[in-house]
Formats: sequence, structure tokens, C-alpha cells
Amino acid sequence: MKRITLVLLACCLMSCTKLQLDQINTDPTKSTDENFDPNQLLSTAQFNYANIGYYQLLYESTMMQVLSSTYYYYNNGDKYINTANFTDYQGKLFDQGYTQGSTIREMQRLARQKDAAGYSNLIAIGDIVYILIMQRVTDMYGDVPYSEANRAAEGIKYPVYDRQQDIYLSMLNDLEKAILQLDVAKAGPTADLIYKGDVRKWKRFGYSLMLRLAMRMTRVSPELARLWAEKASAGGTFADVADNAMVPTDATNHNSQNGTAIALRTLSDYREVRWSKTLIDELVATGDPRLNVISEVSQPGLSNNLNTSLPGNSDPSVQQGLPNGYDLLGGATDIRNATGYPGATGSGSDLAPLGKYSRPVTAIYLKLDGANFIMTYAETELLLAEASMRGWAVSGTADQHYQDGVSAALESMSQLDIQATITPSKITAYLSRHPLDTQDLETALRMINTQYWLVTGTTFNFIETWFNWRRSGYPLLQPVRYPGNNTNGTIPRRMIYLSTEILNNTDNYTAAVARMQGGDALTSRVWWDVN
Repeated sequence: MKRITLVLLACCLMSCTKLQLDQINTDPTKSTDENFDPNQLLSTAQFNYANIGYYQLLYESTMMQVLSSTYYYYNNGDKYINTANFTDYQGKLFDQGYTQGSTIREMQRLARQKDAAGYSNLIAIGDIVYILIMQRVTDMYGDVPYSEANRAAEGIKYPVYDRQQDIYLSMLNDLEKAILQLDVAKAGPTADLIYKGDVRKWKRFGYSLMLRLAMRMTRVSPELARLWAEKASAGGTFADVADNAMVPTDATNHNSQNGTAIALRTLSDYREVRWSKTLIDELVATGDPRLNVISEVSQPGLSNNLNTSLPGNSDPSVQQGLPNGYDLLGGATDIRNATGYPGATGSGSDLAPLGKYSRPVTAIYLKLDGANFIMTYAETELLLAEASMRGWAVSGTADQHYQDGVSAALESMSQLDIQATITPSKITAYLSRHPLDTQDLETALRMINTQYWLVTGTTFNFIETWFNWRRSGYPLLQPVRYPGNNTNGTIPRRMIYLSTEILNNTDNYTAAVARMQGGDALTSRVWWDVN
């Protein structure tokens, strides 16, 4: 009996000790599920999605001939060359996309655990943002994990790579469900960087995202594209530039500064990144009022060229774009040996070889607190113009959507900075000179998608520039043929998967690559990217 009593006493002591240890091991300064606000995770995912810096600069910005550079690590996009170890950048958005997706799923888990009804709009907006993230991942790589993605807590450590066609159908259905769950009578998110909790704007964003998804399928599945484009139009897409989706940054905190601005302020980048000749030539040829708003030529000499505090010359008559595909290595591909080279500025040790080429206006594009654009009213209107030209049942005419889209693109420049404001009279004059040609479908598609290239390029949304170019084929870009390139002189059609997937998710990665004509290469094409 005495032995039994001692055993029971020991068990009680052990139980009490565990409870005490649990209390001791709980840091009162750290958040727990009970006291953490899931809203904070929404802003984290939004910021990390938008603020990608080099992950869109080294490839898409120059591949799309919006920017151009002679500096070596820009050879990846400018000349289609895998330079040094920068190929890691190709797979980085795969990794980041699933990290951001995990943040959203954790946000939703906490919200449901705390108060599913009270957080219903936050949960639905989480689904919309998740689809935004996953669309970028699948459009960049093709077949990727979706149905089993971000489910490690359920024991799924090696998710299958879904076929992109299936992913698109799932994203569209999931998006529709999320939009229908939004309720303007209920509370919105409290840490929303994009719309500050405005549920009505999130509905319009959802339908605008639906339209973007639909239009990706115009070549590979036109009837499905039509169905969802018409549904998006009926639901109500962006109404004006006030609906533009942008994520702010903070110049006072290094971790919250604009990543693209930080990158372009790097000495080598600031010295050797310029607007592409392709872009500047288009603006000059059409008398585009963006020309003297977005571009400047640095003051003469290398020291002036490197001075980020010294404004350049924005006179339209002196703007000249740097051709893609050149370097400063002294050989046949040295820009100084190219036809039309305008010469350097300065002399001796103060010589600036690229001194006469136009750069993005520092005061507008290199602001450390500049907003990152995600999706704009201009893009949505241009997509509706195309849908209308294809004869689909969307509200409004193709001509009206085109005018609204181009006008909005020019109006949106002021959201980059007040200095970039284009007056209404200049916008009206530009539109009157360039009405949409609705008599010929192909001509209309070229005009519409060239404007899409311009608006996404000049708002530094380079990944979307590349995606829509792959889909539409416009503008007609002349590929660079630099010696030693990895694409046989063709513009890359996709990025390669994250390299660690080969080791960490071998079977599913291998199966996805086997389905892809050409394998895991820059020249392979995703499902919707057909000739």
C-alpha cells in the first residue's frame, strides 16, 4: 500500500512539474495563436509579393526591351545568357511564391480558429491574394504544385505538380467562390496595404484578376477564355485609376524600402541601366507624352552620371534608348562600335560611355518609398478592349475600352510621383492622334497589346509585361543574338524551376519536366503559350 501511494505521489508531482514547465517555457513577450492578429500576415504577404527588386530586373525588364544594360549580370535577360550564379534568380520566385502562399494559409488558419464569421472577408481576400500569387508562379514555370501546395501540416511534404490547365480551372473556380464570399456589410481587413480594407474594391480586384486569368487562355482555349471574361465583365472590374492595386513602401526602414529602387541605385546599375531603344523609339514615333516624363539624360561626365541627386535633361529631343544586346568589353558587341552610337560624355577619367542614353528619371523611379504596381485599371480596360474586338459579350465597345485604357495609363503616371503627371489636354491630344483601328482584328490586337506593354513597362511591372507578351505576341520584338546565348537567339518563354526541387521533390519534379516539350529550359512553353 505504501508503494502504491508513493507511485501516485510521484505521478502527481510529474504532472504538476509539466504544467509548471509549460508556463516557464512560454515567452510572455511572444505572440501566440490566441493573441496574434491574423491581419498582420495579409500585409506581410502583400508586401513580399510586390517588392521583388532584382527578381524582375535581371530577366523580364530587359527581355521585354523596356530596359537595357551593358552590365554583366543583366546579360541574363538582356542577352539570354546564364551569367555566373545568377541563374538562381530564375527559380527564386518559385520559392518565394510558396512562402507567400504559406503566409496566406497560416493567416486563414488563425482567422478561422479565432472567429471565422468575424474574419470572413479577411479569409476570402486571402483566397484572392493566394490565387494572385499562384498565377505568377504557374505563369512563370508551367506545371507546379497547386492542389497539394502549402499542406505540409497535413503531412504532404512532397506535393504533386498539377498540370497548368487544371491549375487554371481550379484558380478560376476558387476565385469565383472567394469573390462571392465577400460581404460589404462586414468588417474588412485592418492591415490591408492595397485597399485599406475596402471590400468593394476587393470585389473589383477579384473580377479584374478573373479577367486577367481568362485572357491568358485566348490562344489555347478561346471558348473557356470567353466564358470567364464575360463573367468578369458582368461582375464588375476596375472602375477608374483609384482602383489601381499598388503596395506602398517605406523609405525610413531599410527592410521596407522599394526593392527595385534599391537595386537600381547600386553603382553598377545606376551607371549602366537605361531605357531600351525599342521603348524610346516607340514613344518618339507616336509622340507619346510619357517620353519626357519617364526619361532623362544625365548631365555630362561620369561623376554627374553617378550622382543620384543631380536631375538629368528631360527634353524630348535628346532622349535616346540604349539598344539591347551590347556590352562595354571592347569587342564587336561593344556599344561603342555599334551603328548609331551617339558618343560618350565627359573625358579622361570622367568619361561616361552611356552618358547620352536615356535613363529612368531618378526622382520618379528610384524613390525608396515608391509604390509597387500589381494591377491597374489601364490593363483591365485594354483586356476588355481585346475581348470586345474578339466579339465577346463584355460591356462597352472596344474603342471605348481602348480609349479608357490608354487614358488611364497616362493618368496613372502621377501615382508614381506627382512630377510624372500628364495633363488632360495632352492625354486627349494623344488619343485623338491614335484611335483604335477596329476594322482589322490583328491591327487592333497589336495596338492594344503594345499599349499593355507600355503601361506595365513604365510602371515597372515587368513580369506582367513578359506574361502578356508571351500570350499576345505583341509588340513584335526583335530578339537579341549575342554570342554564347542559351536560347538560340530567341526570347525566353519561361523560367527554370527552383534548383532544389530536383533533390527535395524529385519524383514530382521529374514527372513535370517529362511532360514539358523541351524539358526544364528557358525555351520551353507553358500550357497557354502556343504559337
